[in-house]
Amino acid sequence: MNEISVIGGGLAGVEAAWQAAETGARVKLYEMRPVQQTPAHRTDQLAEIVCSNSLKSDEAGSAPYLLKEELRRGNSLVMRAAEATRIPAGAALAVDRGKFSEFITGEIERHPNIELIREEIKIIPRDEITIIATGPLTSDALTQEIMKLTGDDQLYFYDAIAPIVAADSIDMTVAFKAARYGKGGDDYVNCPFDREQYETFYNALVEAKSVPLKRFEETHWFEACLPIEELARRGVDTLRFGCMKPKGLPLPATGREPYAAVQLRQENLMADAFSLVGFQNHLRYGEQERVLRLIPGLKQAEFLQFGQIHRNTFINSPQILMETLQTRREPNLFFAGQITGVEGYVESVGTGWLAGLNAARILRRENLITAPTSSAIGALCRYVSNVETKNFQPVNITFGLLAPVSEELRRKYRNKRERHNVQVELALKDWDEWLNSFREVAAFA
Repeated sequence: MNEISVIGGGLAGVEAAWQAAETGARVKLYEMRPVQQTPAHRTDQLAEIVCSNSLKSDEAGSAPYLLKEELRRGNSLVMRAAEATRIPAGAALAVDRGKFSEFITGEIERHPNIELIREEIKIIPRDEITIIATGPLTSDALTQEIMKLTGDDQLYFYDAIAPIVAADSIDMTVAFKAARYGKGGDDYVNCPFDREQYETFYNALVEAKSVPLKRFEETHWFEACLPIEELARRGVDTLRFGCMKPKGLPLPATGREPYAAVQLRQENLMADAFSLVGFQNHLRYGEQERVLRLIPGLKQAEFLQFGQIHRNTFINSPQILMETLQTRREPNLFFAGQITGVEGYVESVGTGWLAGLNAARILRRENLITAPTSSAIGALCRYVSNVETKNFQPVNITFGLLAPVSEELRRKYRNKRERHNVQVELALKDWDEWLNSFREVAAFA
């Protein structure tokens, strides 16, 4: 074996290929598009983002920030692309999705150690070091092969995509620009509701017709990405305490908070398109247009993309993977990305980052590495390889996954925000020491 095969050109796959190639390993990166398309992708670009264009919070002291900072310090290709294509989004890191995927595709195509192959892989290679990073939209043929390997029934949940509207079709005499609590200036467009407008919108939403799921398929919604109509059915005020909460968004004219509000986030550097934050759904297109035009400021909205529904595939990782992201039965086979049961763009990148480094270490006959227990990447890999398997569910990075702080620090910093800031600082100190330890060994070798 003198090279590494990475199957899947999504966020995890490109990061795994890049990290392995940067160590000097020869890498074959397989991406089935445009030979074989998926229900959600629109282009043949690598690392195409099909859902929200937000990579979540980049606010210091938060768990998502810790994950991003670990990757930045680990020379992540995806994080470099995100910084190069960043657009205003308050405290969040959001990207121009088109420029983002173009940046990554160009970097991969130019790397001397990476061969990009446009081909669908239907059989898992057994005679080479392989990373499966096919993501939540794994093809049917490869899914069947994976299920043969794992010996388990297919696990899946349904995910949904939010609508996008043209910026010049938003009525700015009704909507206003602001970021919640002033974090980021006027990075978001906000559509305010009074009580009567909200009740009209709510009733129309819960009565709207959805796209039927395939026959015999049971619905498993991912709690962190529930369709808005599913959330609405949990109670009339559920949305006002969720994606439509008005807190921190005072009306410019009165200084008072509206009864509810919809936030729209910039989609690209040109600022000519905005997505409805938290409005992923699986309503029929005609129903979406009818209901969403009831949002104040969107009466004449031009919809560039309607919400969609698609099935996300993931494996029962705790029975299959080690913390190195190798499979327990076949140490030359790795999994990375959302197919492992991590949920989120940057979480997927983190597993790809580690899988790529470890695949290269196998190639060089070196000991494999596991991330520090205090780190976000370490916490994610520990979760997917060791959590209780009775009801394995995908997760985002949270402080609940990280190793708890000592009792001494808990007593010293009773304020949760202060404690989290300290926890992040200590985690990054451990991370830097760990990075330097294996980099020094590699340089010495």
